[in-house]
Amino acid sequence: MASSTLTAPVMQKGIHGWNPCARISSNARVNSHRTLNCPLSMSTVRKPHFFRAHPASINPPHVSASQRYSLDTKKFPVSCAGKFQLDDVIESQQFDTDILNGIFEVAFEMEKIEKNSPGSNILKGYLMATLFYEPSTRTRLSFESAMKRLGGEVLTTENAREFSSAAKGETLEDTIRTVEGYSDIIILRHFEGGAAKRAASTATIPVINAGDGPGQHPTQALLDVYTIKREIGRLDGISLGLVGDLANGRTVRSLAYLIAKYKKVKIYFVAPDVVKMKDDIKDYLTSMGVEWEESSDLLEVASKCDVVYQTRIQKERFGERIALYEAARGKYIVDKKVLDVLPKHAVIMHPLPRLDEITVDVDSDPRAAYFRQAKNGLYIRMALLKLLLLGW
Repeated sequence: MASSTLTAPVMQKGIHGWNPCARISSNARVNSHRTLNCPLSMSTVRKPHFFRAHPASINPPHVSASQRYSLDTKKFPVSCAGKFQLDDVIESQQFDTDILNGIFEVAFEMEKIEKNSPGSNILKGYLMATLFYEPSTRTRLSFESAMKRLGGEVLTTENAREFSSAAKGETLEDTIRTVEGYSDIIILRHFEGGAAKRAASTATIPVINAGDGPGQHPTQALLDVYTIKREIGRLDGISLGLVGDLANGRTVRSLAYLIAKYKKVKIYFVAPDVVKMKDDIKDYLTSMGVEWEESSDLLEVASKCDVVYQTRIQKERFGERIALYEAARGKYIVDKKVLDVLPKHAVIMHPLPRLDEITVDVDSDPRAAYFRQAKNGLYIRMALLKLLLLGW
């Protein structure tokens, strides 16, 4: 019998999900957790029942009980029983509404996990590595908290740009190949756009993009959409005002990609000239049939919106162009005047940190959702860790 390279059907890694039809050589290196027996049986797939109720203490007072968490139940488009459709989380374009609904269901379940409960140990024995080449408070700490709340352990580098071998000239690819030998999943924040894609194409374990320069921040977009659903009670038919640094803000870019998946959405862009939303996002929204409009009048936009999403002007993206930064900073401020015209059901969101673009007297208004938004990041990231490491 002639010798030949045996092949076996396995899941092959790519940033847009696992390909059940792919075949790779059996003598290739494949992590044991990547090789699956795939009977294509749907009998063991957990069907989402979606949001049943929510503790009144967390619900914003202006959303009725009938509005909260009423997502349509749909069968997930999974190709193998229990397997999450994505192997990495790199960009918002990876998701469809079925996957989003499933993630939100798991996130809601994560809110119920208490210390020392069975669910608090589902990731026991797993190690997460956080590689942050840029500063972070909420993203890094919420990922680390998420892992520990599920029983896992964390290997962390708070400033990998300065305190890792990157300072000696090591490439990102070599760092990823090294770190994946110590961990089961990598959370990466990097100062270069496209870095997360490069890491995902190198790694044989899951990679989550925690922000790549001016590129994307998909987990922020996920928690933003989850927060909108919780606060407003719907995602279809909303009006969203994106305010501030829209040129450099990876959060607004990712949110625009994600919210475009819903029906009859209207987006307003309010930004200083130097940081207006880039054409690639506008073109994408147009191609998706999403209505958008640019405006210089924040009060007028706020009076029409369900969500005002404020962002800070990012000084670190301006380099030596300090005069341009100073001209842009402070042009659009969410204050009591904005609250006066904002609809009673609407909310104000912000990815944080803030400087002076939302005045502190806004914090006490029940429509100020940004700290609730930040807390939702914990549950979304718990859900993603569970799904990427264990599946549905």
